[in-house]
Amino acid sequence: MEKAVNEGEHREVRDDAPAGPADATGGVWSGSWVAERLGVELAGDGRLTGLLGLALRRNPKRAHLLVSNVLGKHVPQSPSVVYGYGVELGRRVRDLLGDDEARRAVVLGYAETATGLGHSVADGLGLAPYLHSTRRPVAGVAQAGGFEESHSHATSHLLLPEDRALLTGDGPLVLVDDEFSTGNTVLNTVRDLHGRYPRRRYVVVALVDMRSAADAGRLEEFAREIGARVDLVAAASGTVRLPEGVLEKGQELVARYEAESAANSGVAVEADQEGDSSGARGTARQAPTGPQRDYDRIDLHWPADLPDGARHGFTPSHRARLEAALPAMAARIAEALPHHARRVHVLGFEELMYAPLRLARELERTTGIEVRYSTTTRSPVLAVDDPGYAIRTRLAFPAHDDPADGPGERYAYNVAGAGFDAVVAVVDSAGDTPALHAPDGLLARLAPHTPRVLLAVIPSYAPERPSMLPEPLRGPAFSSYAPEEVGWLLQDLSDVTLEAPTEEREEAIQSGGAHYAESLPVEYQPSEQYQELFHAALEESAARIAQAVGVVTETVLAERSPRPVLVSLARAGTPVGILMRRWAQHRHGLDLPHYAVSIVRGRGIDANALRWLAEHHDPRDVVFVDGWTGKGAITRELAQALEEFEKSDGVTGFSPEIAVLADPGSCVSTYGTREDFLIPSACLNSTVSGLISRTVLRADLVGPHDFHGAKFYRELAATDVSVAFLDAVSARFPEVTDAACAQAKELLATDRSPTWEGWAAVERISEEYAIHDVNLVKPGVGETTRVMLRRVPWKVLARAGAGSDLDHVRLLAEQRGVPVEEVDALPYTCVGLIHPKYTRGATGADGKAVTR
Repeated sequence: MEKAVNEGEHREVRDDAPAGPADATGGVWSGSWVAERLGVELAGDGRLTGLLGLALRRNPKRAHLLVSNVLGKHVPQSPSVVYGYGVELGRRVRDLLGDDEARRAVVLGYAETATGLGHSVADGLGLAPYLHSTRRPVAGVAQAGGFEESHSHATSHLLLPEDRALLTGDGPLVLVDDEFSTGNTVLNTVRDLHGRYPRRRYVVVALVDMRSAADAGRLEEFAREIGARVDLVAAASGTVRLPEGVLEKGQELVARYEAESAANSGVAVEADQEGDSSGARGTARQAPTGPQRDYDRIDLHWPADLPDGARHGFTPSHRARLEAALPAMAARIAEALPHHARRVHVLGFEELMYAPLRLARELERTTGIEVRYSTTTRSPVLAVDDPGYAIRTRLAFPAHDDPADGPGERYAYNVAGAGFDAVVAVVDSAGDTPALHAPDGLLARLAPHTPRVLLAVIPSYAPERPSMLPEPLRGPAFSSYAPEEVGWLLQDLSDVTLEAPTEEREEAIQSGGAHYAESLPVEYQPSEQYQELFHAALEESAARIAQAVGVVTETVLAERSPRPVLVSLARAGTPVGILMRRWAQHRHGLDLPHYAVSIVRGRGIDANALRWLAEHHDPRDVVFVDGWTGKGAITRELAQALEEFEKSDGVTGFSPEIAVLADPGSCVSTYGTREDFLIPSACLNSTVSGLISRTVLRADLVGPHDFHGAKFYRELAATDVSVAFLDAVSARFPEVTDAACAQAKELLATDRSPTWEGWAAVERISEEYAIHDVNLVKPGVGETTRVMLRRVPWKVLARAGAGSDLDHVRLLAEQRGVPVEEVDALPYTCVGLIHPKYTRGATGADGKAVTR
């Protein structure tokens, strides 16, 4: 082929493949049955018919199945042939890259079909670590990526590397699949990974390149789009020609043969056990009719801590350990075989393809036995006992590894009736369950078809990643909330003096000398008159708040997750998160986990808190909660922070969509109301938030492996109304349940897309009042209250005619000598303006000192 091409281009390499497999069908192509009935053709490379047969499958997306004769999945094959194809492809990739680039490469294979092929390619490459995608979530292992396979019967792929550097490096990424048909799966993967971990070079490897002419140009176009080099290496190439209506015809053919099979056998049993020519199977199960045979278990003495595969990564050092152990393990298998055995089958297990393949090849290499290898699969395929059809027989049995997607059938093809003297089933320990040994399990299904069944179990490898982060803080040791109400993913800084006078903090913040999260304001101690306003406001608005809590919680349960993990943004979000948790208990009997985490404007969300959450929960279930939106700064902060976290840690699944009680700024789509009204929890600071301060992020107090900090103001217990606020609102749940559920149903049927009109209003006000800094404009009742309690206010803009919702704001303004200016057509009930050029000599618009 030609020399290397530039970035944004791609290169395709097709060299001679290894010697093909022996023809086991007497010269009849194993795709002729489908070709004759459906008009499907393989066109192109003359080697295609030796590499591929055809079958039909029960799949609404694609009728035909290209059945590889050299992959070791559906068709038993010599393990040397299977391994040889992968290794040869890997050697060609190494020749393409050169040794230096090969050392920096990572090989990624696709589950379930190409896990063994990808591993063999990595062996041929010799210098690169290997990772394969998986459809099996592993407890305690955070997902580092994922993608969808559009045409497959099981589409979701997870990436679960033990070392995320496998995905974050900048060396070439070698992607291995058994066939390159439309290219969608590979392009989806590259697009997903390139967006987070850009690389200069990708190499796509496949046994066969079966793209259509239209699809062939997409790879080159895609390479230009991402600005990277994309090469293609394949053993053979061609196209599949499909006549019009092939999907419908294929489905009709499958249905007819399955119906005939059920009718011929009298009941829906496995026809291949009785020698039925259709080999199809119905849905009911019947115990095997042949004699029950015991199986023998083989102890392989698998090396301790050696991964069973590459679900979490497999390095060159792992490969060396496996090579050293293979002879002894193969000898143990040989010792367990019947003395007369001349033809033996090694049967792998779904994604566990590589370890059984290497055991089979070593057995073949060191004995005079004819060894064949294949694996079980999830893919449902019609079986037809005809030499012109690729799937002659089918054994069906229940899944036996407690799959995340629930129970279902699994299959072993072309094993029944193949005349094997013994079948060695190799599974990982996650698959060594009662279902494997059940009367209708895999071992029992194999028993009628071979004199001896052997079982070898390889320990399932799961990375030990003990969390270095502490467990959440809980009341009463930290906060006045009950321990089950919320866990604080914070560190306790109660013994550290962090408070500074408001005026000093404001001057330091605006001069750039300090960030607002590096210190705390002195806690506002409410006067008796102010406390009375709080209680009056709570009495007046409790039902209104309760209804908004119900609406936002019902929306979350309907749209986000049936069992969400509530994660409040401390501290304003914490009371709302607790109320949402209480609503879920009241209305649905759910006991939802709830945590509080720190987010700091300009600094992002606490990444260690995200790591803790990812270790203990599925990030896709996490719903971030806040009290209200102002202009939407925190909404944007969270989205940016999560994007950066994905790039740094490779953890995906966290949604940036915040659920809020009130969204007056129209910044989110999950809310209880968009009205700007008084939420009493905004009237106070820690005394309505569990006696917890706002969060602190300071380099001398918060290390790289620490949670952000906060203080517990135990000394303010006498004025604490945190629980009283929650109880007052949740007491109104029964009376608003019907209205809240009806309102949530209406909202779910409407377009709730954010308009960001609040942000536009803030920009307009910032310019109109010559502030020229949107961070000093705090819209809404909640944000205005915060300005009055924590910052140095300049003035308050109040909507003309605003009523009792602003009583507490007016009182605070009077106490601090801040003017309240009524404005017509204000999109918020009020807006608080921080003094734009504060020094300790600054004064308000009326000449009064704003520090009063």
